[in-house]
Amino acid sequence: MKKTLLAVSAIALPLSPTAFADLVKDSQASLNLRNFYFNNDFRDKPGAAGQSKTEEWAQGFVFNFASGYTDGTVGVGLDAIGLLGVTLDSGAGRHRGSSMIPDDGAGAVSEWSRFGLTPKVKVSKTELRYGSLLPKLPVLTYNDGRLLPQTFEGGQVTSSEIDGLTLTGGRLEHVTGRGSSDRTGLAVAGGSRESNAFLFAGGDYTLGKDLLAQYYFANLQDYYNQHFVGLTHTLPFADGQSFKTELRYFRTTSDGANGSAAGRASGYQVGGYTEDGNGEIDNRTWSAAFTYSVQGHALMAGYQVVSDASNFVQPNQGSLAGKGAGGASVYLHTDRMLASFNRAGERTGFAQYSYDFAAAGVPGLKASLMYLKGDDIKRVGADDGSEWERDIGLDYVIQSGTFKGLGLAWRNGVLHSDLDPNQDQNRLILSYSLALF
Repeated sequence: MKKTLLAVSAIALPLSPTAFADLVKDSQASLNLRNFYFNNDFRDKPGAAGQSKTEEWAQGFVFNFASGYTDGTVGVGLDAIGLLGVTLDSGAGRHRGSSMIPDDGAGAVSEWSRFGLTPKVKVSKTELRYGSLLPKLPVLTYNDGRLLPQTFEGGQVTSSEIDGLTLTGGRLEHVTGRGSSDRTGLAVAGGSRESNAFLFAGGDYTLGKDLLAQYYFANLQDYYNQHFVGLTHTLPFADGQSFKTELRYFRTTSDGANGSAAGRASGYQVGGYTEDGNGEIDNRTWSAAFTYSVQGHALMAGYQVVSDASNFVQPNQGSLAGKGAGGASVYLHTDRMLASFNRAGERTGFAQYSYDFAAAGVPGLKASLMYLKGDDIKRVGADDGSEWERDIGLDYVIQSGTFKGLGLAWRNGVLHSDLDPNQDQNRLILSYSLALF
């Protein structure tokens, strides 16, 4: 935060009143409200906390402010985000860790909050941002699966100087989990030591309007190096039909301390199965997904393969004790409600059907059904394991009247796994965005 405040001061001091007026002119602010009921039943296998059910209810407030830019060759501006969560219902036997609401050692907290500033500088079509960030990249995607989103701190540069090509790079140093007010460094699942340097760079190149090619590189210091190559193609047909192809490939290898026995022994290791049982990261993951869309219907099917030597990894702070930093996303087609299907050796087939009822004259109503089955999961001292998940989603946004813009959502997921407790999870979410100016 100290670095951010210094950056704000450096930007603000030279500005004239006219420049401030230009900065304010294009500013926007909104208040996003989210009311979230969370129920997770572990069925016949209680979780590590010894309880078989989590049930909680909370209200979230997210204030977003985005300024315009000052006039001139170099434009400057400032964004801000404020987050507040308020516990509405939680109690003994129904609260577990920081899965939904932060834990204070004796149970659920009554409220939790965060605030972040992001100064920004823009020259032509190149923008530098430093402060609180919500990255959405193939090598790192923030998680927004509960009441408040996960946030990262660091710097990011985005440039679109060349038509059709967007270049992105940066360095992140800290993260605050979706169920926490405490920031941490970064790690991988199973790692107990923090890294304060996540470097990334890459580009998205659009060839025509139907083909997107991507390449990204990321380094989580003392954990891993990761290369990503992606290709997305949409083939349009007549009468609103299309066929979409998505291909993704990741190559991940150890870096720094994770590449040495001493470093892994000190905590820079990955959890789960590893080929030599030593916690070293070594993984190849590829996937292909195909989606046929017609008149509101969309049918997607795909397959994903994770190599045998270790789990697929991206930043995940869930192993950092006492920080409430759990709850991370990975950029895989299989990253769903209850599982990510990213274990060593796992082969996953998946399919999803979704329908937009606007095609039937009911705008705002959408439904989806997803099924995934993973086999050949490597396990220490046991036969290969398997798991399956089924997810249902139903969303409706009121289109008119007093409650126009109010969103209602229901999510239900069922997981049966040889490695995790069986789970049956329900989420009920009410959301509304209020434009302040």
